[in-house]
Amino acid sequence: MSRIAFLGLGNMGMPMAINLAKAGHEVIGFDIVPAARDAFEAHGNSAATIGEAVARAEFVVTMLPAGKHVREVYDVVLKQAKPSALLIDCSTIDVATAREVADMAAAEGFTMLDAPVSGGVGGAAAGTLTFMVGGPAPAFERAKPILEAMGKTIVHCGFVGAGQAAKICNNMILGISMIAVSEAFALADRLGLDHQKLFDVASKSSGQCWSLTNYCPAPGPVPNSPANRDWQPGFAAALMLKDLRLSQEAALASGAATKLGAEATNFYAELVQSGFGGKDFSYAYRFLADLDGNGE
Repeated sequence: MSRIAFLGLGNMGMPMAINLAKAGHEVIGFDIVPAARDAFEAHGNSAATIGEAVARAEFVVTMLPAGKHVREVYDVVLKQAKPSALLIDCSTIDVATAREVADMAAAEGFTMLDAPVSGGVGGAAAGTLTFMVGGPAPAFERAKPILEAMGKTIVHCGFVGAGQAAKICNNMILGISMIAVSEAFALADRLGLDHQKLFDVASKSSGQCWSLTNYCPAPGPVPNSPANRDWQPGFAAALMLKDLRLSQEAALASGAATKLGAEATNFYAELVQSGFGGKDFSYAYRFLADLDGNGE
């Protein structure tokens, strides 16, 4: 078993760190919020500082809100971690920052993997996350047993930054498809078509997609979807907007045409600005229903 420093004990990081501890690893958790450190004490050890957490760690896992936080934390990690430690960043950040931080790590003799996740808080708690990993193949093989304690699907996407590239491309698909499904159900409402009937047809026809069959945004057809618990997240609309904005930054930098991605970004910006950023991103359906005068 390994000694792992886990930096960032938020909604995603806490259950991920707990699963590492359950797998038998020695986990030292750190978060800037003292209450989070205290809560983790029931599952592992907590540290009062980043330096204390990483001092003897074989692996350093970070799960942080944005690229600026990753850079700030790595400024400390690269000065105080063991030279042999493997650095694994599970945050969702822009590709450019992921590569910049990996270069910073390499300059100090460290190897870093970018390993963002998909699966939300539920997947983090259940240990069924999908990890999209960028970085050298030998480092990926070394990290794989650690990632398998937190996830079900571990994919080596290639070069440094490829994990972040895969994440933002995947979530752009998800954001676009959720709006499409939500629009279809809002139209069905106006046409007097029952939710379950549309689901029964579309889930077995060419309209089938994950946003419909696993995460239906309209109440009724998928009992475990957030739509059946007042659209409590899940995956918050504000986080979807963050990922869509990352996709558009990458599209602009690379010259890619992502017209639907841009429209989806604008839609979620409007939803968040209307005060629904804390709702699940599938609240898109209810937001559209309210816009067309058919809200409940």
